[in-house]
Amino acid sequence: MPISIGDTLPSVSLFTNGEKGPEPIQTSDFFKGRKVVLFGVPGAFTPGCSNAHMPGFVVSADKLGEKGIDAIACMAVNDAFVLGAWQKSQNAENITMLADGNGELTRALGLEMDGSGFGLGNRCQRFALIADNGVVTYVGVDEKGIEKSAADAVMAQL
Repeated sequence: MPISIGDTLPSVSLFTNGEKGPEPIQTSDFFKGRKVVLFGVPGAFTPGCSNAHMPGFVVSADKLGEKGIDAIACMAVNDAFVLGAWQKSQNAENITMLADGNGELTRALGLEMDGSGFGLGNRCQRFALIADNGVVTYVGVDEKGIEKSAADAVMAQL
């Protein structure tokens, strides 16, 4: 069953791109004591993710901050190196990249997607959520398109 409003985000070990390469990061530590927007994408460098989803959060980062968001994070079932390269190509330094390379958080959230028909294997569904101290206050999952998980949809919930 997918994560829903009122649920606490699971504690999972992921990786982020640090100054010296991939660094482990625990979700329980990352979300603790702050209001965070987390959005998930099927894959870095894919057309919808690169042309629409990520850019919306990059240009809306300041507005989200003004509405009380402490951090914005993007997760994908990719490794930290790929997410680091994608972050640079998108000028997304204001977004924390969370590499869920093994799909552990994706499974724990109940947001798996079978992309094997496109050669992608198991991936994350396109989604966005707002978590306040690790508790979900909004979740929007898109089966097609980018509507419920777009930056504008998230801002409308704040």
